[in-house]
Amino acid sequence: MSDTEAVDPTGTVIDVPAPEPGSAGSPCGYARLRAEQPVVKAKLPNGETGWLLSRYEDVRAAFADPRLVRPLLSAWPPREGADAPPPCLPTFLEMTGEHHERVRRTVLPLFGRRRLEFMVPRVRAIAEELLDAMVAGAPDGTADLVPAYVEPLPLRVLCETVGLPYEERDVYLPHTLALLGASGLTMEEVLAALYALQDYASELIARRERAGEGEDYLGLLLAESRRAGATLTRDDVVSFVVTMLMAGYKTNIQHTGNALLVLLDHPDELRRLREEPARIGAAVEELLRYVPLMNAINILVAREDFTLHGQRIRAGDAVVPVPASANRDPAAFTDPDRLDLTRSPNAHVAFGHGPHACTGGHLTRLQLATAIEVLLERLPGVELAEPAASLPWDETTPLRAPARLPVRW
Repeated sequence: MSDTEAVDPTGTVIDVPAPEPGSAGSPCGYARLRAEQPVVKAKLPNGETGWLLSRYEDVRAAFADPRLVRPLLSAWPPREGADAPPPCLPTFLEMTGEHHERVRRTVLPLFGRRRLEFMVPRVRAIAEELLDAMVAGAPDGTADLVPAYVEPLPLRVLCETVGLPYEERDVYLPHTLALLGASGLTMEEVLAALYALQDYASELIARRERAGEGEDYLGLLLAESRRAGATLTRDDVVSFVVTMLMAGYKTNIQHTGNALLVLLDHPDELRRLREEPARIGAAVEELLRYVPLMNAINILVAREDFTLHGQRIRAGDAVVPVPASANRDPAAFTDPDRLDLTRSPNAHVAFGHGPHACTGGHLTRLQLATAIEVLLERLPGVELAEPAASLPWDETTPLRAPARLPVRW
């Protein structure tokens, strides 16, 4: 991130651009900011202020800038004195320095494309099972993809890969969902959900330690933590479980629902994918770019003063890079508001960038590609049963998604 010298003295504070009705986010709302106010102070949903970064180059650089660190969710906004809460374990996104490097070296290989090959048949089997059940329960050839396919698929995949008990979802999901809607909660409510999720993860690990490790990610990491000379600790494994629940559940539901809606609303593109399934990989990358996976909830904190595009950012200020805006930046993508399932190259920042780029990116790609492929194989004539513009939306968290996806086949 390059510094500039001039400082804007106006002290302008804007509202975070609001999502357009019936959409996953607000990428169009950032067009003027990219052109006129690429770094601007905004009032965040929790009442704090932060510097919004809307240009691709600045967003990509911010994620890799050592002057910017992700704060502990339990410690931002900062509180001092006797009422300051005890710290929670950092998630993988919040780890810094040597601790982050040590854990990343151990965990990252588990999420590489080659390592994930073992999950391909299992993810496909889950998708086929869900669609077969949907079809069997729909003699009239119509159904809602959200409860039948979009919602259960990511959770089932997460449970299979991580080693979470699916039958205990009513225990850990309420805490997970509370944290994903944290912008509307008090700090006390956020902390209560964090502590509860951390306690659940610790108790689950204790059970797994008694039962034996197993071949899922939780089992593999526990075995590594017990290895002589290991640098991975039991607390790191607890953090892994919490991280996967926070980053791998609702975000994948949101993106899967939005991606399928985009495809169903572009029937010619859907037909081409059905006829040429080899194009699904490139289509997934474009859907990751085109659909706002995350809007304005990536909080970083400046460790020192610096100036960017005329704005003086002070140590302690929140900085908010917005991937949804960066992925629609015409300086980085030709005709960025157009869906182009053959776009190449496609260096989107849906998964962030730099040392804290999303570890589970390849798992997300695998899951979305499989969801599309199996849907087109099982239901080649699938189409929306209602106009896209009339569909209701789930707007209870920043991860907006269609509440219903009625289809016929």
